[in-house]
Amino acid sequence: MISASILSADFSRLKEEILDVIEAGADRIHLDVMDGHFVPNLTFGPPIIRSLGKIPKPMDAHLMVTNPEAYLDAFAELGCEVITVHVEAAHHLHKLLTEIRDLGCKAGVSLNPATPAVSLEPVLPFTDEILVMTVNPGFGGQKMIPEVLEKMRQIRRMIDASGQDIVLEVDGGIKVENIASAAAAGATRFVVGSGIFKSADYQMTIAALKEKISVTTSSGMIV
Repeated sequence: MISASILSADFSRLKEEILDVIEAGADRIHLDVMDGHFVPNLTFGPPIIRSLGKIPKPMDAHLMVTNPEAYLDAFAELGCEVITVHVEAAHHLHKLLTEIRDLGCKAGVSLNPATPAVSLEPVLPFTDEILVMTVNPGFGGQKMIPEVLEKMRQIRRMIDASGQDIVLEVDGGIKVENIASAAAAGATRFVVGSGIFKSADYQMTIAALKEKISVTTSSGMIV
């Protein structure tokens, strides 16, 4: 599944960009919410997303903020299917994940590249999605840090051993050239920003991304 990160979209025509990428085959719209404090960038909040009106695909909110608890209600009201918070920003992670589920959303946990996989163990029973950052968050267009793929393999083994239905998602520098390596490391959902929005043809790019995933998974390359 491809989640298109609108961080790399043309903000002067944001609604049109979202509709274009959905028509081109994106499965979900990824909202990178940044506060300029937890990460060195400031993006958008609920008012901007609300102004866009109804989006005809599921949305997920990735809260890269120091106080994620302050945003849960607003993004739930916007209809986000998933709300993801960072291990590094949550003082009471179990409480946050429980609150997200109580709001009717799926609960996601994200880890920065330097955060070890073991930090997830206490909250696996309360988690629906795990989002592994393969760049240091804050800006689009960065190159994937390949060393993080080993952590993804560790997390895939943790998920499989738990017997839980947890989605493993990857975000950061994902493009046609490297998406197969992320799929082989166990990811099943892929956030792609500049890899789509900076391409000449959204439809061809998304089709190529999905083809790479399909070939990798069907050939049994998952390790």
